[in-house]
Amino acid sequence: MNTQTTHLETLACLCGSGKQYADCCSRYLDQGEPATTAEILMRSRYTAYTLNCEDYLLATWHPDTRPTSLGLTDQLSKKWLGLAIKRHEQSAADNAMVEFIARYKINGRAHRLHEISRFVREAGIWFYVDGDIL
Repeated sequence: MNTQTTHLETLACLCGSGKQYADCCSRYLDQGEPATTAEILMRSRYTAYTLNCEDYLLATWHPDTRPTSLGLTDQLSKKWLGLAIKRHEQSAADNAMVEFIARYKINGRAHRLHEISRFVREAGIWFYVDGDIL
């Protein structure tokens, strides 16, 4: 178990699913279980951003579009406020999109990221490919 997330086990998951962290994103971030849908992967990636889990984010990013680093520790400190999934559509067995809004604050100023993300499944594993910011 990731010591960074041990204290979260009995708390509501940061992804907004309504489940406890232990029964939600911990399965993916701490135990290495693959996400079964693009929406679940999106939720776990949001949680990874809130916890600065760069290794997980890079591992779940498709190799064709993955950056070498995200530099999360070098960025301004973000306070993540919540995730809203607007829609999840699976256009084919191995292709899906998730539209979401993630809210956060930097230096007390509120921001929101509204994105339509594309996902692909290869060998049974979902990967984030890229997204369009709205």
